[in-house]
Amino acid sequence: MNTIENISVYQAPWIIIIVVLLYGVVHSVLATLKVKDMARLYLGIRADRTYRLFYNLIALLTFLPVLALLAILPDERLYSIPFPWVLLTTVIQGLAIITLFLGLLQTGLLSFLGIKQLFLLSKEPQTELVVHGLYRRVRHPLYMAGLLFIWFSPVMTHNTLAMTVGLSVYLILGALVEERKLIHEYGAKYMQYQEHTPMLVPVKIRVRK
Repeated sequence: MNTIENISVYQAPWIIIIVVLLYGVVHSVLATLKVKDMARLYLGIRADRTYRLFYNLIALLTFLPVLALLAILPDERLYSIPFPWVLLTTVIQGLAIITLFLGLLQTGLLSFLGIKQLFLLSKEPQTELVVHGLYRRVRHPLYMAGLLFIWFSPVMTHNTLAMTVGLSVYLILGALVEERKLIHEYGAKYMQYQEHTPMLVPVKIRVRK
C-alpha cells in the first residue's frame, strides 16, 4: 500500500512540525557566525560575496518539501473565518506584508537578497545599525510581520496549524540567534538598543520593583 495512505489526519501534523523544525535547525545553523567564518576560511572573499545568496537559495529550496507535505498529506479544516471578520484578518495580513517590505527597504533589500554582496571587492564591511523607522518600535519587525501573517490566516487546517506552530518556534528562536550575532557585531551599542526597544511586540513592559 502507498505509505501516504497509511498516515492518518492526526499523524500528519506531527510530521509537518518535525520537518519544519528540522528546516529551522538547518537554516539557523547556516546563519551562525561560526559557519560563515568556516566558509570564509575555505573560500576567502568569495564567501563574503556569495554566502548570503547561497543561504537564501538553500532556505527557499529546503522549504519546498514542507509545502509538498501540505499538499499530499491527509488534512481536515479546523476553521474558516466568515465574512465580515475575514476582512479584518485580510487587512492584518496586508499590513504584515507592508511591514515586511518596509523593513527590508530600511535594512537594504539587495543586501538581504545577497545581490549587493556579489560585487564586493574586499571583505564585507560592517553595516550601520538600523534603529530608526520600524526598528525604532521593535528590534525584529521582519519576524514580527511573519508571525502576524501566518497566525491571521483566514483558513486553518490541522496541517497549516502544525506548520504555523513550527514556523513560530523557528522565527522566535531565529530572532534569539540573530540577537547573539548582533551583540557580537555591534557590542554595547546593540545592548543599549535592546534596553530601549522591544524584541517582537511593539509594547514596552515595565516591571515594578
